[in-house]
Amino acid sequence: MPSDSPSSAKLAESDTSALSDVSRDRAATAVGTAARAKLLVVIATYDEIDNLPRLVEALHAAVPWADLLVIDDGSPDGTGRWADERSASDRQLTVIHRPRKSGLGSATLRGFREGIDRGYDLVATIDADFSHPPERLAALVETLERNPACDVAIGSRYVAGGGIEGWPWRRRWMSRWVNRYARWWLRLPVRDCSGAFRVYRAERLAALPPEAVRAKGYAYLEEILVRLKRRGARFVEVPFVFRDRTAGRTKIDAREAIAALLTIG
Repeated sequence: MPSDSPSSAKLAESDTSALSDVSRDRAATAVGTAARAKLLVVIATYDEIDNLPRLVEALHAAVPWADLLVIDDGSPDGTGRWADERSASDRQLTVIHRPRKSGLGSATLRGFREGIDRGYDLVATIDADFSHPPERLAALVETLERNPACDVAIGSRYVAGGGIEGWPWRRRWMSRWVNRYARWWLRLPVRDCSGAFRVYRAERLAALPPEAVRAKGYAYLEEILVRLKRRGARFVEVPFVFRDRTAGRTKIDAREAIAALLTIG
């Protein structure tokens, strides 16, 4: 696994009673984490009951000072119900329920707004299926904490130390092609434009009106970077190894990826 040192990141400039057992364990480290940036981790879910319980535990271990926000789109498998039950005994977990499957883009923007309105310093996004390793999230956070000139830390599959495991060659080729196109057409100074494993400064997001992001499907990820770049944001890429989900069902197919590509720009 790559070093967590910010020097490994590639910098790119651009235009109790109610506490759970986990929370009680974390209380012992409160003094050590008191000075950390106030962090909200946004997790969009739809049918992730096989993953979310483990992910919550893993995030509490990886970033014990962080709060977690689950945005569930009416999962029929009980994901939202489990999150409600867990939040009753975990003060660091809150849940937003949406009545129907409304997409990752709108869930991400809702998470941004919650982070801004609740006064967080940083807002992180992570997939619920463990394709983004929770143990690497601290590296992204620390990169922003130690580099105040940077506004977005991007978990990157395409810088030295990053990679992909478990994808067939066609999906690897498609992802590479989408990212190369985005770098060229949108003039984005990062190698991984289409990944959702990111940490943002909330003050930068506050200048990004939700209506500014219009892309449908997975192109919202590139559009967020474009809109932030135009507002003077600076990006830094931190390597991680993407591992395809081992539980649950993937939410994207080839048609969605191609549609995202065609809507960029």
